[in-house]
Amino acid sequence: MKDLFNFDPNSVGLKSNNIFGLPFKENEAQVVLLPVPWEVTVSYRLGTARGPEHIYDASMQVDLYDPDVVDGWKKGFHMLPIDKNIRRKSDYLRQCAELILSHIIDGGDVKDNEQLAGKLNEINNGGRMLSDWVYEMTACLLKAGKKVGLVGGDHSTPLGYLKALSEIHKDFGILQIDAHADLREAYEGFTYSHASIMYNVLKEIPEMKKLVQVGVRDYCDHELMMIREQPHRIATYFDKDLKTRQYEGDTWKKICEDIISELPKKVYISFDIDGLDPKLCPNTGTPVPGGFELDQVFYLLKVLHASGRELIGFDLNEVSCGEHTADGIDGIVGARALYKLCNYMIA
Repeated sequence: MKDLFNFDPNSVGLKSNNIFGLPFKENEAQVVLLPVPWEVTVSYRLGTARGPEHIYDASMQVDLYDPDVVDGWKKGFHMLPIDKNIRRKSDYLRQCAELILSHIIDGGDVKDNEQLAGKLNEINNGGRMLSDWVYEMTACLLKAGKKVGLVGGDHSTPLGYLKALSEIHKDFGILQIDAHADLREAYEGFTYSHASIMYNVLKEIPEMKKLVQVGVRDYCDHELMMIREQPHRIATYFDKDLKTRQYEGDTWKKICEDIISELPKKVYISFDIDGLDPKLCPNTGTPVPGGFELDQVFYLLKVLHASGRELIGFDLNEVSCGEHTADGIDGIVGARALYKLCNYMIA
């Protein structure tokens, strides 16, 4: 246990320490956060590659007292440095992706354009590289006995982490908080698209036994068909249905208990910030009207913890402050969501 005698938890957060102003080094922390500054395949607005740094900056404004997990921070949270090479690779491949997307929007076919076909192949290889890098980083941390959280970046980023977890946990589920189903196969030609993360998980990670999606309100016919054809492996709680139940008298407690009952004993949380009402994440890449209040999600996490299930890992992604950091509260909402996730990891 780290000696915290000289640390004042009531003082201002110091960036010279680490995430949330905490004075823990990597070897001293129980929870280690991997920032993944990647946004190659985003479909609409940019900025989530800078999410980790915005969350880090905003985390200094988060008071450490959490009534749900008192003194959880004393077990240590630490964010690794942002890998600038990964960010540079993302920036370059994003430029390639924008050329492809522009061509598709104009009615073109990438297969008929040799240059763009080459760039598409480069992007897909880059996505594979990123997944391998995340796998290596997280597998090393898990081997060292750390609990790991991933901070994106777009929603494509956790695939490698989930593969690393699948080597340790042979039967686990995912609780996905999201406006989108993310079940598209190679969306826009991108194998590792942010819109394909759960399709890829279902295809490549058989140890993931049950995907439970909550808040989904933007999806296509193919995704709906996939959900209906695999009820043994996918349970989707659409935003419209959740609100209808509440309007007609169901309590949020009862709804949360129904959601959690679908999950196995070991659970991974994949939190796309656009699962929230857009007023809480106005700069996220693909905002959708509707969604949750942050305290609703926190209550869902509380019910998950009370059920006795084990939280084995999490990702938080799609947090973006856009071009002007002061234009929204995205960073501070992301930081508070991250703090709650860290606390429940060690609760």
